Amino acid sequence: MATILFHDIVYGPIRSRRLGISLGVNISPSDGKRCTFNCIYCECGLNEERPATVRAPRRDEVRDALKAKLLQMKATHLTPDVVTFSGNGEPTLHPAFAGIVDDTLALRDSLCPQARVAVLSNSTMIWKDSVFEALCRVDENIMKLDSAIDARMRQIDQPAPADFTCGRVIDRLARFEGKVIIQTIFLRGERDGAVVDNTGEAEVGAWLDALKKITPRKVMIYTVDRETPVKTLCKVSGEELETIAARVRAAGFEVSVSA
Repeated sequence: MATILFHDIVYGPIRSRRLGISLGVNISPSDGKRCTFNCIYCECGLNEERPATVRAPRRDEVRDALKAKLLQMKATHLTPDVVTFSGNGEPTLHPAFAGIVDDTLALRDSLCPQARVAVLSNSTMIWKDSVFEALCRVDENIMKLDSAIDARMRQIDQPAPADFTCGRVIDRLARFEGKVIIQTIFLRGERDGAVVDNTGEAEVGAWLDALKKITPRKVMIYTVDRETPVKTLCKVSGEELETIAARVRAAGFEVSVSA
């Protein structure tokens, strides 16, 4: 399967390994990526390979598309478990992100009150008060932390902000005071002759120390599932993920594993 882009504002529903029946919301441009990370495992491809050329959808366009889809699903007695902001990049980059979240919560309350609203984010924009406060309003703010070691984070996630460091983002994630879910991908392989592996003892130990500072209400760990733009990456076995998960549980945190 090739890497993919999402060309609609609302897509799915799809069955997510981590979230259940998920109705996706893409508030990034429809023809390419717009992201502050350039993750070597991203299912949408690398930023330089798929640059966006059109604008992101307006707030009213997102509201209308989501309302139409939820009404359609309601008419067929199909209900999503979760409405998930994801898509072709980092959703919190949208200038109207906070308003879009409020519209989504209102539509959820009126049309599918049992569904959760989730945001998958790379954590780069949580320094912005409006973004942080909007993330505090959703049911599941799922923030990426793929490594607690700067060199590895830069190798795997390739962040655009020059001042983005693990220590800084860990401090900002701790501001949620536990109302946050941490998601981490574990993988290995190589790129340009350099080893890629965030499963070693130093890596996992530093990451566990970060979790203790953040105190998330849940941790999600997973591995490569779809085709990656860097072809030399490999899955980590379910057994290895379970070993890491056991250490997370021993530290007092709930954890889910998607192998």
